[in-house]
Amino acid sequence: MRSEDRVKSGAVVLPQSSILDPRSSAMSHTLFISDLHLGAGHPRSLAAFQRFIATLAPQAEALYILGDLFEYWAGDDHRHDPFHARVINALHELAARGIKIYLMHGNRDLLMGAELAQAAGATLLADPTLLDLYGAPTLLSHGDKLCTGDIEYQKFRAQVHSPEFQKNFLAQPLAARKAYIEQLRQQSTSAKQNKDSAIMDVNDDAVAALLREYRYPRLIHGHTHRPDRHEHVVDGHRCERWVLSDWDQQASALRCDAQGCAAVSF
Repeated sequence: MRSEDRVKSGAVVLPQSSILDPRSSAMSHTLFISDLHLGAGHPRSLAAFQRFIATLAPQAEALYILGDLFEYWAGDDHRHDPFHARVINALHELAARGIKIYLMHGNRDLLMGAELAQAAGATLLADPTLLDLYGAPTLLSHGDKLCTGDIEYQKFRAQVHSPEFQKNFLAQPLAARKAYIEQLRQQSTSAKQNKDSAIMDVNDDAVAALLREYRYPRLIHGHTHRPDRHEHVVDGHRCERWVLSDWDQQASALRCDAQGCAAVSF
């Protein structure tokens, strides 16, 4: 991991961001997950999700899902799909037990909206979101914006995040949206086979710029499917970066409390 040692002069201004404080609950830890890719074609991931919701999740004071909860999401009317309804109902039941649930968009489910959040008893988060996690400034992101080496993907990302694109896309019938997304998924799978794996990971300069912009917090993200803990030295500040697991390979969560963070597999 390359360290960054450049010095920035002048004051650092904290950007506008959602500031959340999970310490209002009497419980002692918070869980982070991402890249579950839940879909009818992934029964093992669904079984792991059900175990997680029944065992680990109720012990936490808050659950943050940092993108790609679903294999894909074609719009909030997609919530009526029987499979999606099972997932949403499980989250709603967890929320009814007093567990705070936060959802962040991923590249596969960037069209999650207010109707889904309400049905799941969850709160939608901006990407990135900064929170005070037991006294430690912690920045949350899905992580795909940090993969700046993949220029083709970043162009596509800019297109689909455009409000005009999303408005026009959501105006189409659900069946047409699902067919379009399926076509995109097939193209993406084919394109990945010809890409250098390095460009599909985060770029060190992009990570350093984000940490600098938010005044050197801890960073937690998903997307890359390379779970690990990294350290970055940015302008003399040592920052840790946690990468969440994708559940296609290993179902796990990141558990954070006042003592720090650790991955929990199940």
